[in-house]
Amino acid sequence: MAVDADLQNILDMIKAAGRLPYREVSVAEARAGYQAMVSLLDPEEEPIHRTEDRAIPGPAGEIPVRIYWPREIAPGESLGVFIFLHGGGFVIGDLDTHDPLCRRLCNGGDCIVVSVDYRLAPEHPFPASGEDCIAAMQWCAANAAELGGDSRRLAIGGDSAGGNLSAVCALHARDNGGPELSLQLLIYPAVAPSMDSPSHAAFGEGHLLTRDNMDWFMEQYYGSRDLTAEPNFAPLIASDHGNLAPAEIIVAGYDPLRDEGMAYAKTLAAAGVPVNLVNYEGAVHAFIQFHGTSAACREAVAHCGAVLKQALSD
Repeated sequence: MAVDADLQNILDMIKAAGRLPYREVSVAEARAGYQAMVSLLDPEEEPIHRTEDRAIPGPAGEIPVRIYWPREIAPGESLGVFIFLHGGGFVIGDLDTHDPLCRRLCNGGDCIVVSVDYRLAPEHPFPASGEDCIAAMQWCAANAAELGGDSRRLAIGGDSAGGNLSAVCALHARDNGGPELSLQLLIYPAVAPSMDSPSHAAFGEGHLLTRDNMDWFMEQYYGSRDLTAEPNFAPLIASDHGNLAPAEIIVAGYDPLRDEGMAYAKTLAAAGVPVNLVNYEGAVHAFIQFHGTSAACREAVAHCGAVLKQALSD
C-alpha cells in the first residue's frame, strides 16, 4: 500500500516548506514549530463541555494538568478517567499541542481526560518524565471521585513518547500495588531499546519522523548514558509482561516505530495480556494529530474513542 493520499499531501507540504532538522534550531524553536504544525493541520476546535487547568503534586514540584469533561455528570453518576500522556520525543509537546486530540478522545470516549504536562528534556532528562507520569497516575486514582470519576475505571495512554510513558506506568502499576488499569492505549509507542528494526531503516527519511530527529530526541533525553537494559526506558525489555492492563496498540505502516509497536503487541499477547493491534497501513508517524486534513486520522481518533468508551463503561 502507498502512503495515504491525504498524508502524502502533508509530507509534500512539509518538504516544500524546507523544515529544518531539530538539531539545527533551538529547543524553544522546535517546541514552537511542533505547535505550529498541529495548529495548521488540525485548525478546528472540538467543542467540549468543560476544561480546567490545575497543578497537582509531583516528585519535583507541581505538575500542570488539563482536565476535560465531556458533559454534565448527573447526581450519583461517575465517569471513567483516561490519563493522557502526550508525545514529542520527551523534548517537545505540551498540553496545547495535544489539546485538540484530548477534546476528541474525551467526547468519543465519554470519559474524563486528564492530560499531563510532565517535565521535558533536556532541562529534565530521564527518568523525570516517567516519574511525573507515575505521580499523575497515582493522583488520578486517589482523586477520581473529586473529578466526578470512578477510580475503578482508569485507563492510561498516549502517542509516541507518551505511549512509552504509558507502558512504563502500566508496568509500575502492576509492580507497585496499583492502581488497577482498565486499558493502556498505546499509539505508535516507542518501546524498544534501540532503533535497529526494519521499519527504522525503511522509513527514517521522508516520512515526517526522521532518524536524525529521533537521534536528537535521544541525545536530549538521556545524553551519553546507556539505557538499553533499562525497562523504564524501553518497556519491551521488561523481564515480565504478564498481568498487565489490556492493551490497544495503534501503529502506522510508514512509521519508523511500527515494528516495535507490533513487537510489543506480540510480547504482551505471549504473556497472556489481552491486546488488540491496529495497523493503519498508509499512515505516517504523528497522523493521529492531523484531524483536519486526514481521513485516516479521523478514523483512528474515532476508533480510539470507541475503545475508551468500551473499556471505561460502567
